[in-house]
Amino acid sequence: MLINFNNLNELVIPNMNGGDGEISARMYMDSAGKIMISRIPVGASIGEHIQKTSNDINFVISGKGKAICNGEEEILLPGVCHYCTKGSFHSIINTGEEDLVLFTVVVEQ
Repeated sequence: MLINFNNLNELVIPNMNGGDGEISARMYMDSAGKIMISRIPVGASIGEHIQKTSNDINFVISGKGKAICNGEEEILLPGVCHYCTKGSFHSIINTGEEDLVLFTVVVEQ
């Protein structure tokens, strides 16, 4: 199966999970989960939330940020992967001077 993100509509999500600003995402979804490329602008964030039913895998394509997973801070840089397992709490914050771009796979369990 081929997923062409260039052909997917970009969704704009304000205050995702209580975070600041808007993020945008091009997303494929089915019953097994989600695969997406998301963009978190400067000063924006995804608010803290629990992974109730899924594992969340976030690979940094570009930009700089931090994830806070179960109270532990993780620095996000290109080439780094933040992995948040089912039952964990996390948030993602853009701390850089350009968009934080993530390739994310959400695996339902």
